[in-house]
Amino acid sequence: MVDSPVLDIVCLCADWCGTCREYAGVFEALQQVLPAHHYRWIDIEDEADALGDIDIETFPTLLVAHAGRVLFAGPVLPRLGDAQRLIEVQTEVAQRQAWPSLVSLGVPADQQTAYTQLAQALHAARG
Repeated sequence: MVDSPVLDIVCLCADWCGTCREYAGVFEALQQVLPAHHYRWIDIEDEADALGDIDIETFPTLLVAHAGRVLFAGPVLPRLGDAQRLIEVQTEVAQRQAWPSLVSLGVPADQQTAYTQLAQALHAARG
């Protein structure tokens, strides 16, 4: 049996965002339900240096990556079932090595490099 891929799952939020505060509990519950992955909560104002040129337009934004490759980057609603299904699907994508292009994910062209750099930095930090 092949080991399931370990994903980097990052929530990009802001303390002033009510939806982000609502999502904090969902994000913690997600970690309990799917504990094999690496989770990180990044407040975009407190950790602006870690984000590089990422410009978050909708909160909360979730970044899901595997081995430095971006699998998903986009806004999410504070619903555990939705988040869990998203991570399960992205785990399958990583297992199949069916790497999506950032264009197909809807990541704006000016943000593609920044998201990739963040995913690679997170992977290297665990290295």
